[in-house]
Amino acid sequence: MDSFEFNKIAGAVLGTLLFLMGLGIFSDAVFHHGVPKQPGYALPVAETASAGGAAASAEAAVPLPQLLAKADAKKGEALIKPCTACHVFDKGGAAKVGPALYGIVNRPIAGAAGFAYSDSLKGKGGAWSFDSLDHFIANPKGFASGTKMAYGGEKDAARRADILAYLRSLSDSPVALP
Repeated sequence: MDSFEFNKIAGAVLGTLLFLMGLGIFSDAVFHHGVPKQPGYALPVAETASAGGAAASAEAAVPLPQLLAKADAKKGEALIKPCTACHVFDKGGAAKVGPALYGIVNRPIAGAAGFAYSDSLKGKGGAWSFDSLDHFIANPKGFASGTKMAYGGEKDAARRADILAYLRSLSDSPVALP
């Protein structure tokens, strides 16, 4: 290989490198991005313990009887629409995936005929009072850890009271409010 051949190869390599450097400088000029004020993305922050505790204590400050006094059965009827996938609310209705809920207030827990309840609900005993229904609707797994109900629970106490008012109305002789 003579020197002329070597100079052509070296010139091609250096010319390519010079072209790539120029392309980088040109693209930086065209597509210049400013430095962000804060690097990264803002992530959602969990509530602080004091704020969460204040919200929980404010909710707990209103007793269930007061919430039931203000509850609206019509709103509760609208809120139970997702429940109709598993439950029937008509008098004499047959059980679906979940038991029929007509006349649920003051009915024995796990007492609907023709439905196979979980052992955790069978072991509860007693009747469905407003308090027990409220607790169950708020957190079914917390009320009965082995329950078959897949619903996650309703966290809003006012909405639960509306649902309870509607469930109370599903009876031939509705139970008196506490």
